[in-house]
Formats: sequence, C-alpha cells, structure tokens
Amino acid sequence: MKVILLQDVDKVGKKFQVKNVSDGYAKNFLFPKNLAKPATPEALKWLEMQEEINRKKAEEHLQETEKIASSIDGAEVIVPVKVGEEGQLFESVNAQKIAEKLKESGIEVKKTQIILKEPIKELGEYPVKVSFDHNLEAEVKVIVSEEK
Repeated sequence: MKVILLQDVDKVGKKFQVKNVSDGYAKNFLFPKNLAKPATPEALKWLEMQEEINRKKAEEHLQETEKIASSIDGAEVIVPVKVGEEGQLFESVNAQKIAEKLKESGIEVKKTQIILKEPIKELGEYPVKVSFDHNLEAEVKVIVSEEK
C-alpha cells in the first residue's frame, strides 16, 4: 500500500515522502497514530501543495538570513573589560559576551552561532565569524578595550 508520511518514521522514511508499506503496518500502526495517510490522488495533490509551501518558506528564510548576515558583516563590537596594572585581563571575552554586546547594538545572535576557538584573553581587535543557517557566515570585528 502506498502512503504519504505525515511525520518522520524510523526505518520507513521522512515527512512528506511517499512510501510503499505493507497493508497491515499501515492500517494497524501508521494510520491509528496519524503518522501517515493513504496516497490517494487527492492526497498527492495536497502533498504537492505542501511541498510548494515548504519551498516558499525556505526561500523566505534564506532571504531573511542573507539580510541579517549582510547587515552584521563588518560590524564592530566594543567589549570593555577590567584590566590589571600589568595589562592582564581579569576576565576573558567569550561567545556569550560577544552575543550580549551584539544584542545591545540591536543584532540578535545566539552564542552558539559565534565561532570562537578559545576565549579572548588580551586587549586588541579580533575578527570573529558568525555562522547562520544555509551555510552563511559573517565576520564581526571584536574590539577588546580597557573598561574605564
């Protein structure tokens, strides 16, 4: 029996795939749990509409992500930190602090999107990459300065 999967099903397939399964499996497991529905001509038309809707959503998400990435690319973020008499930092600058400073300047970025090999432990300017969905990246200049 051909069915359209309404959710991901282990060892069967992914959401919105048309799969051939045994009649008993479909009637006794997939249909009662709303994991699939029969692949009738009407259901296949519905599936095409769902795929078109998903495609449009993906395009819109890509465009939004590109806008955000281009707006953040090349931005400068100043992170003031306490510095000792000999120039040592009392705290390191990590992805969380960079994300907070970006948020203060109106740019919403999660700390997991900031690619930082290790926390910054010295004063200066550092290029930091920010990764987005769809394999997009932007580079931000982080300026670690002395807090006054």
